[in-house]
Amino acid sequence: PRTDMRVLGRPTGCIQRGFSSRSSAGMIKFRGPSVKKPESQPRATFSRQKTVGAFPGIHSMQFVDQMEFRAAAEPIPIYRHVGTDGTLPDHLEMPFSDERALELYKYMLRVAVCDQVLYDVQRQGRISFYMTSTGEEATTVGTAAALEPEDVCWPQYRELGLFIYRGFTIQEVVDQCASVADEEGKGRQMPIHYCSASRNIHAVTSPLATGIPHAAGAGYAFKIEGQNRVAVAYFGDGAASEGDFAVALNFAATLGSQTIFVCRNNGYAISTPVSEQYAGDGIAVRGLAYGLPTLRVDGNDLISVYNATKAARELCVREQRPVLMELMTYRVGHHSTSDDASRYRSVDEVSTWTEDGVSPLGRMFRMLRAKGLWDEGVEKQFRAAVRAEVINALKAAEKKQKGPLRDIFTDVYDELNWAQQEQYQELLEHVKRHPKAYDLSKYRPS
Repeated sequence: PRTDMRVLGRPTGCIQRGFSSRSSAGMIKFRGPSVKKPESQPRATFSRQKTVGAFPGIHSMQFVDQMEFRAAAEPIPIYRHVGTDGTLPDHLEMPFSDERALELYKYMLRVAVCDQVLYDVQRQGRISFYMTSTGEEATTVGTAAALEPEDVCWPQYRELGLFIYRGFTIQEVVDQCASVADEEGKGRQMPIHYCSASRNIHAVTSPLATGIPHAAGAGYAFKIEGQNRVAVAYFGDGAASEGDFAVALNFAATLGSQTIFVCRNNGYAISTPVSEQYAGDGIAVRGLAYGLPTLRVDGNDLISVYNATKAARELCVREQRPVLMELMTYRVGHHSTSDDASRYRSVDEVSTWTEDGVSPLGRMFRMLRAKGLWDEGVEKQFRAAVRAEVINALKAAEKKQKGPLRDIFTDVYDELNWAQQEQYQELLEHVKRHPKAYDLSKYRPS
């Protein structure tokens, strides 16, 4: 257990606290479905009596003559590799070169700058909606860097780092948020609902948890086809309260899907804190209950997230079984531009998680600065360059046309059915009756 690094309060999504680490990704220990033995065991008074084998619904069997209601399992520690001071203990090593660490940090910075600019752009009314990943940059960049390009991902909606790492350009990000016709979703999705089939990333969807069963099924297909690839489902602590989560984990565990379930436990489901979501010890214990190898990780430590994902993928493919990772982090920003987080949490609470060394960016900055690879001046220049790139992309997007009105109805069926044709005609008549309300020059002709 790590005791040399500062820990601010308790991790918001779990009851127990403790940090552990290993010298390489291969040494990470995943917890299996087990329960800690109490100090004094009830007497096993029936051990010599005849039994009819083991009950088929459990893995182990012991009869006792005393009742004991179990309320907790063995505490799950939080795997951490880099402390809040940006240093590694002497017995630990980096899983990659210093140059690679700097490269991943730049990906995180690109996400942060995109978020800052596009959040402000939404406030100006130039895009309709936005959601930031502030405080959670390491969870997506760290996992993306440890996966293989052929691994198929189902994002939730704070996975901009995954998209950018796999080659999604700033222009593609802005085009999607501006709903232009030539972005991959044809401008029909809400902003931040990115998709990239060519990069093995499914579309972001507003309904929570819908991608989790899909990932469980795809992982099973990868197993029976003997493929060296995994399915990855990203979701938050709130989505873990959906029924799809339970169904998917049970399916994957029972059939042995090559699926990695990545939970970003950031403390809040919109305005609902985890204290009002569940009474158990976070999300990781649910993985144990369903029989999945499970690991709880410091999601603000890029190196830990990378190591954990690398080890999870190796285990998943080698043993052809699913893995659950709970990444402990904190949602610094509002839930979305439709939310005002100040109504349900204090400024002091948020500021605690933005301190240097606690936030993902601050921790990596400290480490890189200590190695002489980065400093405040270089960071200022880099941020300014990315900001200019985003603003230029926005200017370009604003000159592009939206999709034709007909595209609202296409791609649901092979051809428009009678109901869609009627709705399309009604839309055209509505637009014709209100010409001042709709500037059709912004849209491609149908």
